[in-house]
Amino acid sequence: LSSLCHRVCSLQSCQCLAWKPCPAAAWGAESQHVVAGYSDGTIRLFSVSRTEMELKMHPHAAAVTAIAYSTDGEMILSGGKDGLVAVSSPRTGMTIRVLADHKGSPITVLQCTRKQYHDFGVEGGELWLATSSDRRVSVWASDWLKDKCELLDWLSFPAPAGPAGLGSLPPSLAAFCPWEPGTLVYVGFGMQKEALFYSLRKKRVVEKISLPYFAASLSLSPAARFVAVGFGERLLRLLRCPGTDPQDYAGHDDTVHLCRFAPSGRRLLTASHSAVLLWELTGS
Repeated sequence: LSSLCHRVCSLQSCQCLAWKPCPAAAWGAESQHVVAGYSDGTIRLFSVSRTEMELKMHPHAAAVTAIAYSTDGEMILSGGKDGLVAVSSPRTGMTIRVLADHKGSPITVLQCTRKQYHDFGVEGGELWLATSSDRRVSVWASDWLKDKCELLDWLSFPAPAGPAGLGSLPPSLAAFCPWEPGTLVYVGFGMQKEALFYSLRKKRVVEKISLPYFAASLSLSPAARFVAVGFGERLLRLLRCPGTDPQDYAGHDDTVHLCRFAPSGRRLLTASHSAVLLWELTGS
């Protein structure tokens, strides 16, 4: 796939990508797809089985910095460096909605999760969140087939003035908590070095976990109560929730800028400047 992307898009750089979710009954089928966002504002859909690009769309005027599929794989959500979020159909190639709520601040995270209707008093079969580099998180309930998209919550996390001499602030990152429905986890530059658990039902932070440094990457296990946090200090921390003694791991040569749990939750992939490590979780 990497050689395919290079051949098709050699003049542009790939900024982000996401795998299309696959129904349980079709898991392992050859019709797997991946969507990638590029520095020229385009998003491109690739067939892995045929090793070719199937669709190119141009929903953004700025570089695409975050991308995700809806939970049913029928829509693609993409966020730009200018803070705009676009919702596009991979079937028609059309952009059906553009959201400007985060305008002016690059989108750092997009994530979708399933929900039941009326869980939060609004209609929609899916929750999704957008996080921008100005420490803001918006949470939405949507039903794309009915052209419904409603803002559920808007979070803004305070922070002191950026320290002198720091070239760039730590990223703002958020993720839905798989084992606590209606809860999201946030890390970013703030008043304290910590991971915050925010309840969408209670509309407040319900738990704080102290961190040794500001986080550079974040991933939550879909199978167990584990949170993986990467730091610029070449450190990976594994947290078990509720709070037990954290486990720290070295081995990276630079900032741990990426960590991702496998769908099984049994493995964890982490990456730094010139190293990609695969970790296997043992025990309960």
